[in-house]
Amino acid sequence: MHEGLGHAATALLTGTRSGVLSTVAWSSDFDSRLVAAGGTLANLAAAMVFWIALRSATGGSVRLRFFLLTSFAFNVFAGTGYFFFSGVTNFGDWAAVIAGLPAHWMWRTLLVVAGIASYYGAVLLVGTGLVRYVGVPRNNLRRLANLTFIPYFSAVLLSCAGGALNPIGIQLVWQSALPGAAGAHSGLLWLRYYILKGTVPERPSDGIDRNYAWIIVAVVLSLAFIFVLGRGIVLHR
Repeated sequence: MHEGLGHAATALLTGTRSGVLSTVAWSSDFDSRLVAAGGTLANLAAAMVFWIALRSATGGSVRLRFFLLTSFAFNVFAGTGYFFFSGVTNFGDWAAVIAGLPAHWMWRTLLVVAGIASYYGAVLLVGTGLVRYVGVPRNNLRRLANLTFIPYFSAVLLSCAGGALNPIGIQLVWQSALPGAAGAHSGLLWLRYYILKGTVPERPSDGIDRNYAWIIVAVVLSLAFIFVLGRGIVLHR
């Protein structure tokens, strides 16, 4: 979502003729502030779509609702977390967006403040979604931990595995894959302590049974993510 629809699609639609897309980067001879901002904007747009779908899935299974919630969480954390990351480190997409602007220190400060506020709001929304729409009671901390820790550490492993094969160099694992997975999604590790009091399940949840069709699809997509997209693919307009 971030590199493909965000950076690559924006670049191909606004100026470049070709480029290399991998799991951790988009590389081409064309650059602009819009291309730099495109990754975050794509994540936030996707998060909105998944949130609407989650709220609308009144008759969906708990497995589908958890899939929508997890998809929302990864996109909203990646989108809001990037503001704070670029503001603090002066590196990455939003550092490129504000590069060369007057009063640069002010823009960095705004990124940090906006990042903290929006990320905290994202944590509240994901926690609310887990309780209200997935159906996990707020006081069931053990189950909340299971449903957030497993996706978090899976994402870290997959991101690093895919990033290790990228055509630019291993440094992108430390500069992009690891911060993006371990840092931006860290809200999954502690959001259960910030779920607002009074939040109660609105939909039933009898547990998420193992489903081999979902597992097979996940394995196939993970292998493609690591060994195909991870090595980089050339895209043309």
